[in-house]
Amino acid sequence: MEERIKDLVDFTREKYGLAEYDLHTWDICRHKTIFKDTVYTLSMEWFPNHEKDWEDEGCNPKGTAFIEIDIHTRKVKKIIFVGGISYTDSMTFDCNDNGGIIKWIEKEADLKYGQQFEFWKEKERVLHFRECIDGVAVSPSGYIELRLDEAGKLTLFSIYGQFPNEASVKQEAYVLSIDQIEERAKKQLTLVEFPVEKKKKLVSVYAFEEIFIKNDCSSTIPVEFIVDVKAYLQINKEIEWDYQINKPFHKKEISLVEEITPEQAFQREPHPDLQPITEEEIPKCIEAIQKFLSQEYTNDSGRWILKSLHRDRGYIQAILMAKEQKERVFKRKLKLVIDSKTYEALNYMDNEPFLEIYKDLKAAEEIKVTNEEAYEKIKDMIELKPYYVYDFEQGYYVLCGKLDCHYAVKASSGEVVEVSELE
Repeated sequence: MEERIKDLVDFTREKYGLAEYDLHTWDICRHKTIFKDTVYTLSMEWFPNHEKDWEDEGCNPKGTAFIEIDIHTRKVKKIIFVGGISYTDSMTFDCNDNGGIIKWIEKEADLKYGQQFEFWKEKERVLHFRECIDGVAVSPSGYIELRLDEAGKLTLFSIYGQFPNEASVKQEAYVLSIDQIEERAKKQLTLVEFPVEKKKKLVSVYAFEEIFIKNDCSSTIPVEFIVDVKAYLQINKEIEWDYQINKPFHKKEISLVEEITPEQAFQREPHPDLQPITEEEIPKCIEAIQKFLSQEYTNDSGRWILKSLHRDRGYIQAILMAKEQKERVFKRKLKLVIDSKTYEALNYMDNEPFLEIYKDLKAAEEIKVTNEEAYEKIKDMIELKPYYVYDFEQGYYVLCGKLDCHYAVKASSGEVVEVSELE
């Protein structure tokens, strides 16, 4: 074992009271953040001493500890005890003392309660916290989960998210109101078809497409743009070709597992997915997409829109949407995986089989309500809540209002219903 790894293992054993455990396996992982940083973690699997000769490779013995720590900060990312059983001699809490638990989290994660995270919910000794910026919700959001057994021993602790500091936040007073953004709200109310499987039918409704509106009303940020940390390059190009390839397309296996060396980790080698897609790469990707479509979707020239390109696990992924399709909750979509060195299409996923749910559903009833009429019925139910949203273009969090509504209007009758009732 490399000396620096051994040092981290010894640190983990001592800090988390693993005297009754033996290290079974370890691995180095890395991931990128929205701040374009690369985080390297050491993931360790510890077997209880009395199970060190365990031979069943299909599962782990009860009490096994999975612990993942940041290699550079030594802050924990995840602690999981299999079966909810811990043999450690530390990390025991008073189940009724949430204040003490919060103080432990603050110290363990180097976070400030009320400023970077806040209490969310609790059930049966499972506490959930969520990311915030001075009590204001954040997107993309982070979460903290902590579980205790009946004796108060920690059985799970996990942290997911960015939890920004003050330097990455553009702080300002929230001034948005519904009156200011009414015209935008009207545009967000759209007619869509919902599949209601219980009734075996499609239902046309006017529903809100949620969106973030910047505090100064200068622009908006679509919710789908901040759901993950991938750097999506927007293309929005219709894909056409005037040739035919008779050779069928064959899917190739792609590897999603990275083997990271200690040297890469300790040198903080940047994640390859952080490299922007260059102007030179775009036409190469489009050529690969054209070739693939001409093989697999022979008659579809001009029927697909290349929405975006992004890097993922060393590959380039292309997102395509069908050009002409009905306004439905779920739309026809292709995800194509392209080799980032040869620019050859390797594999793809088509959600058409999933859309078979529409096939046997009864058609929606005649539309009798206009968009304007629907808006009047629902306008008092619109929500506009403050959110700090990461702006990828500016490189910091900006204050926005999240425009959303949990209600919809049936286009055939004008009945107002909860969106959840349509599922």
